[in-house]
Amino acid sequence: MGKKIDRVRPEPDREPRAQYACVPWRKGEAGLEILLLTSRETRRWVLPKGWPIKGLKPGPSAAQEAFEEAGVAGKVTKKPIGVYHYDKRLRSGRSQHVRVSVFPLEVTSELAVFPEVGQREKLWTSPMEAAVRVDEPELKTLLAGFRAK
Repeated sequence: MGKKIDRVRPEPDREPRAQYACVPWRKGEAGLEILLLTSRETRRWVLPKGWPIKGLKPGPSAAQEAFEEAGVAGKVTKKPIGVYHYDKRLRSGRSQHVRVSVFPLEVTSELAVFPEVGQREKLWTSPMEAAVRVDEPELKTLLAGFRAK
């Protein structure tokens, strides 16, 4: 009857854009724990991340995202522990290829009130469980092998 229509996904931009993410971590009763949160639109489990913030170096930029999105603060490393890639759907409907540099953040405080409170769910979990919950293959590998320094 009806003809199947092939939908063409928007072509991602050729060059990946940079984002910075944190792996918020702490030592809990059961050992090392990582904080995941849900994205606002798709509700997938993700790390706090965002576009570079003007005037901040990459690590502090990632730490600022962790504060805004999850209400956590602490000591962030200067060097990333790795990178992962994903395609971000933009408001225009286009797809943007993104390269995310990941910085460990040893959490020393967690606030009850922060800019995006109520917009996301938060979950402290083991590195292995965090790896199971995220979608991006490179991030799964990074989280599964995460060790506090």
